[in-house]
Amino acid sequence: MTEILSKMNKIYFSILLVVGFCLTLNAQNRSLPVETDTTTKHSTTIKGQRINYTAKTGTMPVWDDKGKAVASLFYTYYTRDGISDRSKRPLVISFNGGPGSASVWMHIAYTGPQVLKIDDEGYPVQPYGIKENPHSILDVADIVFVNPVNTGYSRIVDEEMDKEKAKKMFFGVNADIKYLAEWINTFVTRENRWLSPKYLIGESYGTTRVSGLALALQNQQWMYLNGVILVSPTDLGIERDGPIDAANRLPYFTAAAWYQKALPADLQAKDLDEVLAESEEYTINELIPIMAMGGFVSDEKREAAAEKMAYYSGLSKDIILKSNLDVSTRFFWKELLRDKGFTIGRLDSRYLGIDKMDAGSSPDYNSELTSWLHSFTPAINYYLREHLGFKTDIKYNMFGPVRPWDRTNDNTGENLRQAMAQNPYLKVMVQSGYYDGATTYFDAKYTMWHLDLSGKMKDRMSFKGYRSGHMMYLRAEDLQKANDDIRAFLEDSMVGENVPAKY
Repeated sequence: MTEILSKMNKIYFSILLVVGFCLTLNAQNRSLPVETDTTTKHSTTIKGQRINYTAKTGTMPVWDDKGKAVASLFYTYYTRDGISDRSKRPLVISFNGGPGSASVWMHIAYTGPQVLKIDDEGYPVQPYGIKENPHSILDVADIVFVNPVNTGYSRIVDEEMDKEKAKKMFFGVNADIKYLAEWINTFVTRENRWLSPKYLIGESYGTTRVSGLALALQNQQWMYLNGVILVSPTDLGIERDGPIDAANRLPYFTAAAWYQKALPADLQAKDLDEVLAESEEYTINELIPIMAMGGFVSDEKREAAAEKMAYYSGLSKDIILKSNLDVSTRFFWKELLRDKGFTIGRLDSRYLGIDKMDAGSSPDYNSELTSWLHSFTPAINYYLREHLGFKTDIKYNMFGPVRPWDRTNDNTGENLRQAMAQNPYLKVMVQSGYYDGATTYFDAKYTMWHLDLSGKMKDRMSFKGYRSGHMMYLRAEDLQKANDDIRAFLEDSMVGENVPAKY
């Protein structure tokens, strides 16, 4: 009997070991469910009015052409409470860029109901955290923030998918647009928003994404939009190489130098808008033709151009001549305040950096991005977990592994033009910060000018500039102004009842 009990104990102990080992393996497996959501109730004050709202955050699948779930996208969806009929209430679908960036920046710093704690100019402060956004557009529109594959908590869930297949399905200009259009269709259907006026807003590479989505949603999903908002846009596949690319940098140089008080005294005494108007006029009417001549421009014109560029850029005439009039932005960030021992930021040239050596042709690091990650990363991790109740051991990817990114056949500018041509309701607004040195405001204007060369749709396009950088909403004054511009855009693009879509 004792022997039997001993054997039974050994078997029981072995079972416990196996179960414990399996539980340990399961506990170590960090994965998100393909579908899950958490719903919470909140209230906030926007434009002096207290409103109640619901936040739904979770994951929703991406399917392949055989109906198999291959990825899961993380999203956060805000709806204002007390709305009985959402058929007239705008739905704003929001993306950030990268590619590879989570939808965090505009989420907790621009249009969402909560914003991170920063000072009035956008610099990090401690203790970290969030606060109410008194300028959020949630009073007039519902918003969903979408994280593409490998950003935020979004992940590939098909364990059999290799890197090449993943690249073809997710990691390229057109692949990105295709699967996101399908996902948006599913989301709109599940949330019963087909009758709502719909808008896309994208920032940086997100503008490439939403420009392509505008046409993909129409032609592949039969979903028509009222508006597209391009925040700090990319080139959208519109070429501006060579002389155009080089000359177009000057107005940005002017803006950054004006902010850093590096321009001549007479220009510093003027308002920024007045100075930029001068720099733009010179760029268009004189500098581009001179740059187009290349090495065959006369010495007299070359000297005059270098002198004028020095006047509007804060750089020396000698440096500009040695650069053959073609001064790179990277060199500008290093050179402008070299004599003071500082570099300036790439995405926002209000920010200063300190390099190991004053010598060199480019900064050691992006001073603005390190500052932003300093404040955004703790805020979003705290906010999603403690405020919205979404708890997971998965790492929140501020920037996720999506490279190499296939940039071939980027026709997104043409896609947007065609979407506008097909849809008389569709309007476009561009928002840019004057101090953005990566996607400069003047390039954004140029892109808008070249979206429709016929000029027949220019009345449906608008440009808004701000005295900030790539994420212009980080500056308190521009947070209010930019959100108000979106409000006005939504109102302007909301079509009255029984107004036919026709030319």
